Amino acid sequence: MQPWADQFPELFAPGYWEWGDLDVRFTVEEPPDELISNAHVVCRTADGVVVCANDLGWRFLPGGTREPGETIEQLVRRELLEEAGACLAGPLTWLGAHRADHRRPEPYRPHLPHPVSYWANYVADVVIEQPPSNPADGEQITEVLTLPPAAAADYLDGQPGGVMGPVVRLAQAMRLV
Repeated sequence: MQPWADQFPELFAPGYWEWGDLDVRFTVEEPPDELISNAHVVCRTADGVVVCANDLGWRFLPGGTREPGETIEQLVRRELLEEAGACLAGPLTWLGAHRADHRRPEPYRPHLPHPVSYWANYVADVVIEQPPSNPADGEQITEVLTLPPAAAADYLDGQPGGVMGPVVRLAQAMRLV
């Protein structure tokens, strides 16, 4: 892990996500499945990497929060369709995760791991088949773009306090995109 931490110090530095009251630290070590609460995907297509934006102005890689009883693959398949109109076209490849130490006394949702959870990042081939499904109870996606990896990382850097640009750069450095 050390070479990646040296190459991407901003990604691997300890951090605090105020919106969730979480102390976070990135790792490339894969945690036990039951500790993964969220997953995002660096989606590869023939034209580049898929990035999204929502009606709140957030920029991100497709992904989201695990539902009760969902496997990681089910979570990813659901979120890709909801946020990018995309379907998996290959296996998920582990990239890394933010370990989240929750300061709040209760989990965000009762079924999620607490007080420690992981926000996982994968790389996978996808095909965009339709517009995002935008369920009424979810965020409303306003933009889905496919960009060359470096441009996707730059686009994601436009999210204040975002960490997904460096995640795409790590995937590039690992030769996964």
